[in-house]
Order: sequence, then C-alpha cells, then structure tokens
Amino acid sequence: MNINLTMIGQAIAFFIFVVFCMKYVWPPVMDALRERQKKIADGLDAADRASRDLELAQEKAARELRQAKQQAAEIIEQANKRSNQIVEEAKDLARVEGERLLSAAKAEIDQETNRVKETLRSEIARIAIAGAEKILEASVDENAHSEMLNKLAAEF
Repeated sequence: MNINLTMIGQAIAFFIFVVFCMKYVWPPVMDALRERQKKIADGLDAADRASRDLELAQEKAARELRQAKQQAAEIIEQANKRSNQIVEEAKDLARVEGERLLSAAKAEIDQETNRVKETLRSEIARIAIAGAEKILEASVDENAHSEMLNKLAAEF
C-alpha cells in the first residue's frame, strides 16, 4: 500500500467523520451549551434581582424601623405628658380635699368651742348661783330666775 493512498483514505474518513459530527453530534451539543448558557444567564439575572430586592427590603425595613421608633417615642412622650397631667390633677384634687377637710375641721373646732363655751357658761351660772346662795344664804330658784341667768351667761 502506498502511503499517499492511505493518507487520502484517512483524510476522506476524517472528512466523513467531521461531516457526521457537524450534522448529528455538534447541533445537540451546541443546543445543550446554549441552554446551559441561558440557564446561567437567567440565574445571574435572578441573583441580581434578588440582590436588588434584598437591598430594597433592607431599606424598607430600616425605614419602617425608624418610623416605629419615632412612633414609640411619640407614644412615650404622650404617656409622660398624660402621667404628669394625672399627677397634677391628683395634686389638685388632694389640695381641694385637704382644704375641704381643713374647713370641716375648723367648723368642727368652732362647734366644739361654742359647745364648750355654752357648757362653761352653764357651769359658771351654776357656780355663780351656788356662790350667790352661799353669799345670800338663801336659795335662788333657777327656774324663776332663768332669764336673769341667761343674761348673765350671755355676758360671759
């Protein structure tokens, strides 16, 4: 066999192999590569979208957290104002109640003083009558001289 004829045969066989591969093997391989390339590109796009969505969600969460903190601070401030208001109202009520109790105590003291004065007047009148009886050594009738005794008691 001649080396040239072998080379030509091998070249023809190689050419047939290349044509066969280009016709039957190469298209499915290229389709698989294109499909894989498309999946990778879609995955990268999805990752980018997810990254942007994550950033947006973090910004939104931070914004909502700031708003919640601000609302909480406002609520606390309102609660403090209301508690101060309640304390002031309680102080006012206590002051009014204290004044009322003080007035009632003063009125009671006045009544007690008047009662004691009346008791003392009656006691003084009895003592005066007893003294007058001893001085006059005569009996003074309390019922008969009640008007005079009342005048005497009113003077004291």
